[in-house]
Amino acid sequence: MHTREEKMEAYGRFLDVLDELRVKCPWDKKQTNESLRPNTIEETYELCDALMRNDTNDICKELGDVLLHIAFYAKIASETNSFDMKDVCDKLCEKLIYRHPHVFGTEKVDGTDEVLRNWELLKQKEKDGNTSVLSGVPRSLPTLIKAYRIQDKARNVGFDWEQKEDVWKKVQEEIAEFQTEIDAMDKDKAEGEFGDLFFSLINTARLYKINPDNALERTNQKFIRRFNYLEEHTLKQGRNLTDMTLQEMDKYWDEAKAKGL
Repeated sequence: MHTREEKMEAYGRFLDVLDELRVKCPWDKKQTNESLRPNTIEETYELCDALMRNDTNDICKELGDVLLHIAFYAKIASETNSFDMKDVCDKLCEKLIYRHPHVFGTEKVDGTDEVLRNWELLKQKEKDGNTSVLSGVPRSLPTLIKAYRIQDKARNVGFDWEQKEDVWKKVQEEIAEFQTEIDAMDKDKAEGEFGDLFFSLINTARLYKINPDNALERTNQKFIRRFNYLEEHTLKQGRNLTDMTLQEMDKYWDEAKAKGL
């Protein structure tokens, strides 16, 4: 791999290129925090997609796109003397050192759970830290990820099931409550109970060390592969999916499943 000097040289070149683009490119010149934000979200999801596929070439490329956005926001801020990339790096280093006293200090920890618990406690002690345990969960997070982070943060301060197996009773309870409201045909209450059920399933995944967002995306991709197989073979017969019976579609679905798609 590259030396530290080579990495620093490449990073300096990147900042020089960004500086020149900001001055000479019409599109780059007019960008603001507000105009960049939607693109930042898109680039982040593209990186997540590459990570899910474990495509190292795409991961490298998408990391570059995300890095561009980070540096771009710092560049915009530097133009009003608010902060620049040095300030970003300095603040990050200070935070990492402060929140890792077991690495940069004398504190002893016993495993990753204690590291995470200390991390949350230190965050709340910081001058500009979170005012409560859950205040650090961004409101704009996708709901599934937000639920996972809420539960994880609560766990870090000891609010969790004593035995992970106990969560199954909660899941069964929520299923029964959801079924009750479905049977009563009360859509509003059923929606609330389904939310409780979904929340408990996410909690179950967390307790069993499964990332629910990754798990759901794997199922999404599996469904896409199998449905594409069904659609492809339907078209080969000169037919449309709307012309097929459910039994005929199930035949191709089972074929796709047997092929490991």
